[in-house]
Amino acid sequence: MEAIDLFAPLFGYPDEAYAARAGRCAAETGSAPIREFADAVARLSTGELQEQFIQAFDLNPASTLEIGWHLFGEQYERGEFMVDIRRRLREAGVPETGELPDHLLHVLPLVARLAPADARAFIDRFLVPALGKIATGLPKDGTFAPLVSGVIDVLAAGAPAEAVAAGGRHG
Repeated sequence: MEAIDLFAPLFGYPDEAYAARAGRCAAETGSAPIREFADAVARLSTGELQEQFIQAFDLNPASTLEIGWHLFGEQYERGEFMVDIRRRLREAGVPETGELPDHLLHVLPLVARLAPADARAFIDRFLVPALGKIATGLPKDGTFAPLVSGVIDVLAAGAPAEAVAAGGRHG
């Protein structure tokens, strides 16, 4: 599985297998912040993790997981962006869940399926700026801060898009 695909489920509501997925992501990416995150979630019960997830991402607009919100706010461009994302999801065969099209659960698998140059452009133009805003909205000592910073590190490391899509280690 590609590194970007490994990140996506970590931005979904935690279940019993969440800590194992985090550990696998840390092992496969070699990212120190993601290892820190995986170690932290391994010490929490599923209920505690769910509570912290809701506090971090669902109740705090500054760290919502819909990237269009961070890029465009309530502007008309967000609607255009979501229409474009929905089209791209369909073309790439990425199924939508009950989340909005611009949610990281959808966007990360989409990027993993883009051509390398398109993936790099999307990462640089949309993902890294939105993730930066999400990181700013999270408490620095919160459980999910290392996850977001680790994903930013991997995506923004300047590695060629081929390495990012193939799950190569960056940094």
